[in-house]
Amino acid sequence: MLANPSSGRLHCAKPFHFHPNPKSNEPKCFVFRNWPPRSKSKSKFCSLSLLVPRKNRKAFGIRALTDAAGAAAVDVTQPYSVKIPVGDRHILIETGHIGRQASASVTVTDGETIVYTSVCLADTPSEPSDFFPLSVHYQERFSAAGRTSGGFFKREGRAKDHEVLICRLIDRPLRPTMLNGFYHETQILSWVLSYDGLHSPDSLAVTAAGIAVALSEVPNTKTIAGVRIGLVGDKFIVNPTTKEMEDSELDLLLAGTDSAILMIEGYCDFLPEEKLLQAIEVGQDAVRAICNEVEALVKKCGKPKMFDAIKLPPPELYNHVEEIAGDELVRALQITHKIPRRKALLSLEGEVLTILTEKGYVSKDTALAGSETVPDIFEDEDEDEEVIVDGEVDEGDVHIKPTSRKSTPLFFSEVDVKLVFKEVTSKFLRRRIVEGGRRSDGRTPEGIRPINSRCGLLPRAHGSALFTRGETQSLAVVTLGDKQMAQRIDNLVGVDDWKRFYLQYTFPPSCVGEVGRNGAPSRREIGHGMLAERALEPILPCDDDFPYTIRVESTITESNGSSSMASVCGGCLALQDAGVPIKCSIVGIAMGLVLDTKEFGGDGSPLILSDITGSEDASGDMDFKVAGNEHGVTAFQMDIKVSGITLSVMRKALLQAKDGRKHIIAELLKCSPPPSGRLSKYAPLIHIMKVKPEKVNLIIGSGGKKVKSIIEETGVDAIDTQEDGIVKITARDLSSLEKSKAIIANLTMVPTVGDIYRNCEIKTIAPYGVFVEIAPGREGLCHISELSSDWLAKAEDAFKVGDHVDVKLIEVNEKGQLRLSRRALLPDADPENAGVTQPTGDSKDVPSQTSDKNKVKGTSSPKNNSSESTLLPQKKFIRRSVSPAKSRQNINNDATKKSSSRVAGSSSKDENTLVNGGANIG
Repeated sequence: MLANPSSGRLHCAKPFHFHPNPKSNEPKCFVFRNWPPRSKSKSKFCSLSLLVPRKNRKAFGIRALTDAAGAAAVDVTQPYSVKIPVGDRHILIETGHIGRQASASVTVTDGETIVYTSVCLADTPSEPSDFFPLSVHYQERFSAAGRTSGGFFKREGRAKDHEVLICRLIDRPLRPTMLNGFYHETQILSWVLSYDGLHSPDSLAVTAAGIAVALSEVPNTKTIAGVRIGLVGDKFIVNPTTKEMEDSELDLLLAGTDSAILMIEGYCDFLPEEKLLQAIEVGQDAVRAICNEVEALVKKCGKPKMFDAIKLPPPELYNHVEEIAGDELVRALQITHKIPRRKALLSLEGEVLTILTEKGYVSKDTALAGSETVPDIFEDEDEDEEVIVDGEVDEGDVHIKPTSRKSTPLFFSEVDVKLVFKEVTSKFLRRRIVEGGRRSDGRTPEGIRPINSRCGLLPRAHGSALFTRGETQSLAVVTLGDKQMAQRIDNLVGVDDWKRFYLQYTFPPSCVGEVGRNGAPSRREIGHGMLAERALEPILPCDDDFPYTIRVESTITESNGSSSMASVCGGCLALQDAGVPIKCSIVGIAMGLVLDTKEFGGDGSPLILSDITGSEDASGDMDFKVAGNEHGVTAFQMDIKVSGITLSVMRKALLQAKDGRKHIIAELLKCSPPPSGRLSKYAPLIHIMKVKPEKVNLIIGSGGKKVKSIIEETGVDAIDTQEDGIVKITARDLSSLEKSKAIIANLTMVPTVGDIYRNCEIKTIAPYGVFVEIAPGREGLCHISELSSDWLAKAEDAFKVGDHVDVKLIEVNEKGQLRLSRRALLPDADPENAGVTQPTGDSKDVPSQTSDKNKVKGTSSPKNNSSESTLLPQKKFIRRSVSPAKSRQNINNDATKKSSSRVAGSSSKDENTLVNGGANIG
């Protein structure tokens, strides 16, 4: 195709024709009038939509600026701010100050925490799809708290896990409010610009995103807002501070509109369902108040919505798809198993696409009517006279005969057909459930799929379980380790946070029988893993009772709905198989919903589905995951795909989920083989000792030399110390554990003046005396004046390294350093002069004694050993994840004091047994 600028026309080799078939390969040419446009005059060239092929013309749109009159009516660039009451304080919302070139931008301030959020959208639409083109990015800038990243690269990079979780919290409530048919790519960026360590930014980010979308050109139904609800005592607190969350029994984040709930996610310690509903009601009231205040802001500063950019499939296409595939669709949805049903639906979709996009659609009524047939020619007996019948035109020798009256086939775009086929499939599935009372696999709405579980299938793992529910299967594996295996979390407040329990969820493409991406965890995997982790956390023992770091891996080997809840069930079994003394068993279940049943002949009341499958999740109106036991809830997550649900619907779903959990717990008791309930022989041993806090540095030594030498000498894996005197020894066998215990006990024993030590080895000779090892790892100084009753010029004259002598403890100075005497034990020694020092010509005191053979630490005889080799008293287990500013109590945060040291070492492998004072593993 060639263009002639002078004539303003496009030329092609063949004449231009319009074909009803959009896939025709005929070339097309278009005419542009008055090209190029005249200067200083209005352009008269044709619409750019002519440049798009016919089949895609419906999806084409250009984001246009408002006209001059509309722009003058609302000046959205003017700064505007409003204070909104939330809980017991106000939040400040500002727009027009920052980011004025974005479609909309707002800053939300609570205390001294400031979150900035912007919304932008592409000028041209992307390819239509059944998924709204929305992306959300949330980032916590370290500069918000006056810090810099502790890594090698000093700028923020890949999103951290908790930032990904907040991205999901923003994304999930926004999607149900977006209108179908809007294909302009939309991006929401949210940054924490200031953080005071007291007011959490996540709920502010949800509210800021909802307000920014409401102010932007993106067409949506309603404004959303988000709040956090805490429970301290019997009082519910809206947007509690981090200090208040330390004592809270509930961590609930709720988002919704002024009339309905769109998303909830929360964690608690076996909270009853009624208490949870009360918290949701408090949160809904707070969200309603925020949304009502924001409406006035939107009317004043909001931009016109791009409703004209919405492109929906033709309405008649729904009837055409039902007419073509209705009967086959009903039969396909009756197939019980997922893979055969999916293949049948794909095959049916291909047939529908072929008819509607290639062959053309002809309605059955028109096809039955047929077409009229007209004879080609009528001849009279008189051959010379030719009769021209009706419909023929006499044009000399040329006769134009009438054509058959056939209907013109209808063609539709492939994208529209796929979108409509998916919606029709969902409609048929919902109708089958409501009208027939049976689901695709034959269950009733309250039915639970068959459950099968087994433990101990991986012999070398510390704990393993395979949980199967219908066509959903999770392989859970538990690994036990010491503090070295804990996960370090870098946060805004500058205090290192360590997780001693974490669950990692993996969803490979093979679990659904497909080929796909396999690499770093997706946002969905991070979110599902955190939900299962927080569900299991309340049943774990405290660190004093079980001093292990626990890692759970959940690999989904089959998936047909509710794989995150299968991870909860499988993880609970694997923990028991690893010998973790959990408080009780918990399980998880996913609930679904058909909100409008009257459309399919129902009574209009919502229909709740228990243990939903993948197709019911995709076609239903709700995905409500609940984990806990028969007494209460530990974790919950709800996503809504419609305009929202009410508290009455949630109450019914929670009570039905409770019945489902009772059934699943009973099925877990049938696990075969059952969990072992004891430590694996391949798991490490961890022994806890309690010493006086001032003795901790004796174990560490100068620059960690002492603790390194103990690890090398005994072969243990690691020795961890804390400021409060807790010492944890990790070993692979009992013998190395006992050796390290003895050395540490000798190092930390309290010495008594007058104790006598026999046959002690001389370790080092110095000009002012010798260092004698009175116990393993414990040395004292025997001054040259105390070596003999006779005068000695040099210690080397009478002694050498390796000699064995008897010594008596005659002094312990204020630093805990020991002074020994050999002369006090000699037969001719004068007891009254045992403490007299022989002159050495050095007026200074003896140098400071440490374990590097120039110094020595204080000791005592074993009979006066005051170190404890027992477990600490059990403490109440408290979830600390609600407070990012609070550090774990078993982690030393002062690196300068070197009160925590860990060095890995090699070890031998023997049978693992419990030792005195070791952790109680149940």
